[in-house]
Amino acid sequence: MPPKCRFTREQIVQAALNLTRREGIGAVTARAVGAELNSSSKVVFGLFESMEELQREVIHAADARYQARIRQEMAAGRYPPYKASGMAYIGFAKEEPELFRLLFMRDRTRETQASESAETQMLTGMLRDSMGLSEESARIFHLEMWICVHGIATMLATQYLEWDWEIISRMMSDLYDGLRRRYQEENRNECH
Repeated sequence: MPPKCRFTREQIVQAALNLTRREGIGAVTARAVGAELNSSSKVVFGLFESMEELQREVIHAADARYQARIRQEMAAGRYPPYKASGMAYIGFAKEEPELFRLLFMRDRTRETQASESAETQMLTGMLRDSMGLSEESARIFHLEMWICVHGIATMLATQYLEWDWEIISRMMSDLYDGLRRRYQEENRNECH
């Protein structure tokens, strides 16, 4: 009978997540995780079938951190909820660049893509309800906003630029206001 592992799956995932936060997902090897836990590399394979399984769990743990960040920022009330989601996305990229890269800048060509995430559906619903947009107009509006948000976040995560929050907030508001005016004008023209 093999010896009982003295670590839980959660402890191993947390050790791998800590490595990822510091050095990126490429640093997550059985040996590195073992070292993080002051143990041998065998600790991983006692509870995980493969390194790929552990890496999938790290992605889930990183996504949980990201989702918590979104909820926290939206609940804080510093910005309207839609803007808060974008500011949280950018803040996550700035404060957790390796986790941001893992979640939003990895090659996904071999992954099955869901049509739209629950987060995207919630955000497009906010736009639809607050501005009276059609589902399609709200979806395109959100995509246009997201392109800008993702661009800023990527530049911060890769240290291409270093902007302060005031400038980022202003840019987000300017883009939102411009798009809102355009979509409301289109909506008025369609009604006449």
